[in-house]
Amino acid sequence: MVVWRIRNTHKRKYVFICLSILGFIMYRYLGTPAGGRRLNRREGLTANTSQFTLGGEPFRILGGSVHYFRVPRAYWRDRLMKTKACGINTITTYVPWSLHQPERGVFNFHTQLDLESYISLAAELGLWVILRPGPYISAELDLGGLPSWLLQDAHMRLRTTYRGFTDAVDVFFDKLIPKIVPLQFKKGGPIIAVQLDNSYGSFAKDRGYMTFVKEALTSRGVSELLLTADRTDGLKAGGELNSVQPNSPTLVMECWSGMVDVWGDLHHVLAPEDMVSVVREILRRGMSVNLYMFHGGTSFGFMSGALGNPSYKAIVPSYDYDAPLSEAGEYTPKEAYETAIMYNHLSLWDALSFTEGPFKSPTPVNMENLPVNNKNGQSQGYTLYETTITSGGLLKTGDNVRDRAQVFVDRQYIGFFKRRSLEMAVPDGEGKRTLSLLVENCGRVHHGKDLDKQRKGLVGDVLLNGTPLRDFTIYSLDMKASFIDSLYRAPWKALPEVPVFPSFFMGALFAYGYPSDTFVKLPGWGKGVVFVNGLNLGRYWSRGPQQALYLPGPLLNSGMNQIIVFEEQEADYKIQLEETQDLGMAADIQTS
Repeated sequence: MVVWRIRNTHKRKYVFICLSILGFIMYRYLGTPAGGRRLNRREGLTANTSQFTLGGEPFRILGGSVHYFRVPRAYWRDRLMKTKACGINTITTYVPWSLHQPERGVFNFHTQLDLESYISLAAELGLWVILRPGPYISAELDLGGLPSWLLQDAHMRLRTTYRGFTDAVDVFFDKLIPKIVPLQFKKGGPIIAVQLDNSYGSFAKDRGYMTFVKEALTSRGVSELLLTADRTDGLKAGGELNSVQPNSPTLVMECWSGMVDVWGDLHHVLAPEDMVSVVREILRRGMSVNLYMFHGGTSFGFMSGALGNPSYKAIVPSYDYDAPLSEAGEYTPKEAYETAIMYNHLSLWDALSFTEGPFKSPTPVNMENLPVNNKNGQSQGYTLYETTITSGGLLKTGDNVRDRAQVFVDRQYIGFFKRRSLEMAVPDGEGKRTLSLLVENCGRVHHGKDLDKQRKGLVGDVLLNGTPLRDFTIYSLDMKASFIDSLYRAPWKALPEVPVFPSFFMGALFAYGYPSDTFVKLPGWGKGVVFVNGLNLGRYWSRGPQQALYLPGPLLNSGMNQIIVFEEQEADYKIQLEETQDLGMAADIQTS
């Protein structure tokens, strides 16, 4: 039975306080802080007895997951200090391959993705680090953190020893691993353990895969304790554990504080008393634990993935996760901003000249195989497919729309397809007309055995009266920062009484003094994407549950800030700025 309730903010504080007390007890009597007494650096974290040791001393991992790529860099120190204040002695974080290598040969370890600085900051604050570099990480990210350009290979077998995959992993690890080797415990750094891939036991398509990952790490200098993470039913299939060893220490790598939300569902919360009782029992049994998440943060832009089973459901941008530390850090000061008014309008059709392309193709081309982004394909956003028709009739897509498509005739909206929507009536008309399908990638499934099948856009033929449509003009609308920046040169117009949709809307937000955190709320709008000063905050959708997007203060300028909204179908022309997050009506997670 599902119990319905509205989130009570006092309960989150109750969890926070209880965990602080529990954490302090363990920190005081059993924990070993990174900045504490001098340790023997020749011997790292070991699991040779029923209890972990670190530097030869008994050690219990009291971990909390905080993902650097989901937290504005300006808030890293704040979030880690608050995490440590609750008795956490170890930070765990994934490393998202897709963000660090968005294109072949292009790597980003700077600013928001400066992993070395994040790990060094943890050490400065007296925290140990367990690193989870993948290559697959799940983390509710698009394609589980794997770069979408891998899917350009029609024979790709992700998370296997398929040469095309392992060669790509080797190239990424050649860049990543040298950055983390000097930060290992035995070299004076805070990294005490490294996890191989993630939950491979639930995937387990290749018995040699985990051996490959292990060798890929160790051959490049990783010498700290290696871990795997699996559910109980996946341990033996994971490839790295021969059996569950009764005399080894136990680490609950993901003690969930909540779970992710999907569009069209409710916001999920875990009753505070349930979480506290679970953590208390773990500690009573002498186990180590990592709270996932301790602070969830935000999946900005198009970072979010999707659930695949039992049916496809796209994940919302908020990664609040009902964690002890809220999406906005809970104690971050906020202020109320005035309503932002949209004053300019640009139809999608007028924006097409600022896209990369267009491209001609006799047949539909999926996003990943479009000749964009230096031949790396399109990873995210929307793709517009246009062709010429000479009659009306029955339009059929089968399961070839991934994941949602608005359909237009001569740029007039006639309906939409979603996954497994099979057919639509196209009205009759005279002469040649343009049929357009604006296809949205709502997020690739992040987990499961169908990772190889996560190509997006039109992945096959579209039939009109049984005949495949041909001769497409294709526009890539990945909505990257360079595209949004280019729109400032576009022919914007004053808002008409009846605007054309889909459209971009431009407005301004004024922040006086030192900008603080706020939340962007769009009542009266339908579905789209919000950009502030060129940065993609993520999708919004009136169907919920999430009703507001987190806007961190460091992303704002003192004075005027530009807001651009891409809206698919309806707009209210006003944007509200709220002091608190609104994740929607909540449903308790049942633990029994």
